[in-house]
Amino acid sequence: MKKIFLVVFLFTLITSKAQKLAVTDTGQEVILYDDGTWKYKDKSDVEKEIPTNSKKFKKNDKSTFLLKSNKFNVGFWLNTKKWSFKKATNNEEAEYELQLKNGDLYGLMITEKTSIPLKTLKSIALENAKSVAPDITVVKEEYRTVNGSKVLLMQMNGTMQGIKVSYYGYYFSNNNGTLQFLTYTSQNLLSDYIDEIEDLLNGFIETK
Repeated sequence: MKKIFLVVFLFTLITSKAQKLAVTDTGQEVILYDDGTWKYKDKSDVEKEIPTNSKKFKKNDKSTFLLKSNKFNVGFWLNTKKWSFKKATNNEEAEYELQLKNGDLYGLMITEKTSIPLKTLKSIALENAKSVAPDITVVKEEYRTVNGSKVLLMQMNGTMQGIKVSYYGYYFSNNNGTLQFLTYTSQNLLSDYIDEIEDLLNGFIETK
């Protein structure tokens, strides 16, 4: 996934009539009017309210090793009997890469010293994912409280180099920076690994 960057909302005109059809950089079709107003061509493109999960999520008692970010005050507790980790080498934008031992489940901790609102971060993450999986779609999203901090959970499904993949992760931002804490695997394996994924993600904390 590319490094987080601020996306400017641009229209690309594709007709020159009084009512102009345009597309945004997120692929949504809109109709532009001469008086400066606009509306979505497809009402389903209107941004939906993201639900909030009332459950309070906490780290697993077996997650006893704290891995901290070197960029800002976040980290996560993990179970080293289940997970191996190393400084990122395959993804230059990530701090750490993880793998479930003896499994086809992987993780990334991507950090940025830029504070970005969660709703904006959602759009950025989706656009970045489209750069590697053009058919990517959000199939689940909700706000959660994890160890006292508000995060955005998103599951995105898409096809990358012919492989159907699922990204399942937490997105977080505070005054010191922004985090993408992601896991990924093939779509057919996600349900098999969901408990391991949740245990890993729920190790997330803001550090002092």
